[in-house]
Amino acid sequence: MKLSQIYKVLDEISPFELQEAWDNSGIQVGSLHTEVKKIVLSIDVDYEFIDSLDEDTLLITHHPIIFSGLKQINFDTYPANLLQKMVKKNISNISMHTNFDKTHLNEFVAKEILGYKIIKQDGYKIYIEVNEDFDKFSQKIKEKFSLNHTKVVKCSNFIKTAVLTTGSGCSLISEIDAECFLTGDIKYHDAMGAKSINLSLIDIGHFESECFFSEILEKHLKILGLEAIIASSKNPFTYI
Repeated sequence: MKLSQIYKVLDEISPFELQEAWDNSGIQVGSLHTEVKKIVLSIDVDYEFIDSLDEDTLLITHHPIIFSGLKQINFDTYPANLLQKMVKKNISNISMHTNFDKTHLNEFVAKEILGYKIIKQDGYKIYIEVNEDFDKFSQKIKEKFSLNHTKVVKCSNFIKTAVLTTGSGCSLISEIDAECFLTGDIKYHDAMGAKSINLSLIDIGHFESECFFSEILEKHLKILGLEAIIASSKNPFTYI
């Protein structure tokens, strides 16, 4: 198939126009006229991963490899070092980032992974009905995301409602109307700000909360008659 045909399918699954203005979803590497022999799905791409791919592969990732403008293509620096290898092997890349968060990822994690009832969805914010003690709830979250440890800010003993935003959602803290916020990449000052407004936090990890991207997309592609290979994505962090 040509990349243009696959792009059209992806746009129907999760319209690229839904991405945030600061995002860079869509074609990262390649041409609409490129002939694709194989489709591989992954959260991200690294040097070893590119080595493992066959030539003429379309790699569909969650995170864009080119996120901000490139002022130079220096093959000794990231991401140009990856782009060089991809071009040599005719590996194309399409990213489905914030558009996919809005249409699929957040809802899937809330319902299929956590198993909670969704009260409402407001952009990236998924409101779920909890009605559990905080300690019990946080332990359940730890198990569901297979976290080695759980970083929390406890402001309430009982959680009636929680909000889920996969990935990195701390910029939304001031908008949360619930007892608890589940998101990743929580920093010190995020915690201090949340504590000041009596908002409990549970850090669900960036990779850990988004690692379901390939699984979700593969099912949709299969329904539409497209076969894709799910790559074994790796968390760049190692906990010791």
